[in-house]
Amino acid sequence: MNYILRDFYEKFKNAGFPFSGFYLMSKPVAVITDLELVKNIMVKDFNNFNDRYMFFNEKQDPLTAHLFNLDGEKWKPLRKKMTPTFTSGKMKFMFPTIQGVSKELESAFEKSLNENSSVEIVDLLARFTTDVIGTCAFGVECNSLRDPNAEFRNYGRIIFTKGRHTFPPMRMFIMTFPRLARKLGIRVIPDDTHNFFMNVVKETVEYREKNNIQRNDFMNILMEMRKENESGMTIEEIASQTFLFFIAGFDTSSTTMSFALFELAHNQEIQEKLRAEILETLENDGGELQYESTNNMPYLDQVICETLRKYSVLSALTRMTQEDYKVPNTKYVIEKGVMVMIPIDAIHYDEDIYPEPNKFDPDRFTEENMKTRHPMTWLPFGDGPRNCIGLRFGKMQAKIGLISLLSKFKFSVCPETENPVTLNPRTFILSPLEGINLKVERI
Repeated sequence: MNYILRDFYEKFKNAGFPFSGFYLMSKPVAVITDLELVKNIMVKDFNNFNDRYMFFNEKQDPLTAHLFNLDGEKWKPLRKKMTPTFTSGKMKFMFPTIQGVSKELESAFEKSLNENSSVEIVDLLARFTTDVIGTCAFGVECNSLRDPNAEFRNYGRIIFTKGRHTFPPMRMFIMTFPRLARKLGIRVIPDDTHNFFMNVVKETVEYREKNNIQRNDFMNILMEMRKENESGMTIEEIASQTFLFFIAGFDTSSTTMSFALFELAHNQEIQEKLRAEILETLENDGGELQYESTNNMPYLDQVICETLRKYSVLSALTRMTQEDYKVPNTKYVIEKGVMVMIPIDAIHYDEDIYPEPNKFDPDRFTEENMKTRHPMTWLPFGDGPRNCIGLRFGKMQAKIGLISLLSKFKFSVCPETENPVTLNPRTFILSPLEGINLKVERI
């Protein structure tokens, strides 16, 4: 999909069109090629594009009714409820929990290193994020870093690889006609996955309420919101939001960390420069990383930003027009009900924006260089009112993981390192097909 959209974007952008189009089955799709139009859709004229056009089914498939999927009418009040959950204060609240899991990550790498100098990092990092999400979202100690077959880890794999519908035409139908699919009572979450997550949430909430337990985690914040009289969250809403938190953190942060280490292994000077910043920060913190320091490491930020540019977790974002939309300063109209696609990956690989786009260059994201670019040229978390609500958490998790590893280990390529990495064509988010093998050495 990435390469198709890149070709589509380049062809029509160079021809001077603000958007192009194709049909998904019988559904028209407008692919945006103009950055000002992207800004209008995501920010300026957001009210006409506040629907992602995603499938959800609150009644028969409640775990799908989360913040990412909900349409504009249902999304707005829930976003308002959820926004206080991801403030910097709440992130500081969860910081010690993630830091504790990062110690387990270091131990897991030590163990793998004792067995083999070549380490498959994708699985280890996915187990790290599983343990982080398990404890921060559900208050559950998953222990997947110690046990690769832990329940949460297994259900994470099922979500991204199996699903309820494996027949491609059915999946295409649900994606193209989500509202019709909902009316037909179609479900996408497998029964065992649904039952597992609903039971975990119900049992956790009941146990904490009965025993008056307070924890520094996402579940505790949602339970506090549940106590509010009129706007409190239902148990189904809590379950769906923690489910989103799980799937968003399970693979996305681990994939970002994996590709960051992959690039650092191929670019030793960049790795050494980043390690120097990390070690200096840890020394200034007395050997124990402080929350404030994670936000004061500019080169680490640059490395993560460049990783997210080269390896966008989602290749595109979708919206749907609520009313006919006349594209400013043109004769063109995007009609009501048309799916709009913003090709994130294609924008990130635009040579006019990022010269030599296949080169890994964190200096693209110095403050000076960022000021020279249009604000819509870097969109891994979207933008505007419907940007990723958990971006602070995702970046914090990735930073803590990278700081822990790079302060203890050196990463380099080995004979088993595949370059470029073969991507899994069956997952809807960016994911390596066979993992990433790197040589790992203790510092």
